[in-house]
Amino acid sequence: MTALLASVRSADEAFDAAGAGADLIDLKEPLEGALGGVSIDNIWRIARTLRSRYPVKPISATIGDLPPDALDAIAARVDEVGETGVDFVKVGVVPGPHARECLTRIAGLRANVLPVLLCDDGVDAELVAHAVSLGFAGVVFDTAGKSGRTLLDCIDRATLARYIATIRASGAMACIAGSLGWTQLDQIRALAPDVAGFRTALCENGRTSRLDPRRVAQWADALHHAAPVASTATA
Repeated sequence: MTALLASVRSADEAFDAAGAGADLIDLKEPLEGALGGVSIDNIWRIARTLRSRYPVKPISATIGDLPPDALDAIAARVDEVGETGVDFVKVGVVPGPHARECLTRIAGLRANVLPVLLCDDGVDAELVAHAVSLGFAGVVFDTAGKSGRTLLDCIDRATLARYIATIRASGAMACIAGSLGWTQLDQIRALAPDVAGFRTALCENGRTSRLDPRRVAQWADALHHAAPVASTATA
């Protein structure tokens, strides 16, 4: 079964997503970019109130979109977000000259970090292998751009399947995201990642609009069961 990660920006959205069947709740602010960060105070507040009703539902939070060479700032923000008590801290990693160093740096921090490999221009096997070798709890494949291209437009399914197999063989979670929608459902099922993450497909009118719990429930049903489900929602 592929677990559903729902990206939310507020306590109300977090409760709606959890109640509608999301398996993981991910805190981020879509107005601030692909991995826009929620304020530290709000992460504390949302995590505390969500756990009062759903004590075992995992919570992740992003650190925000920081320059790929700002390693000290990235590390400091990871520590800040990690101290809020979330289960996972998500860090965007842009393939390029600083990617390996960034992965190595964040792997040594106290927080339970999930590196998010941003695949808009592809991602090479060596970088994936390096991430796997560092012992992260999971590795996420995502896109920075949110203008219509999906993860599966940026990296072919066969390559992504190999990466997922490598990650899972190490005992880590393989996670995918990146403007995925109903058009990609069959491919998501074929890839069978441990986690599939969504924002746009769960919202009423684009990723910056209100999360719709009915769409969350539809996606939870689609990911948790093999048979396709009818949907009136657009991706």
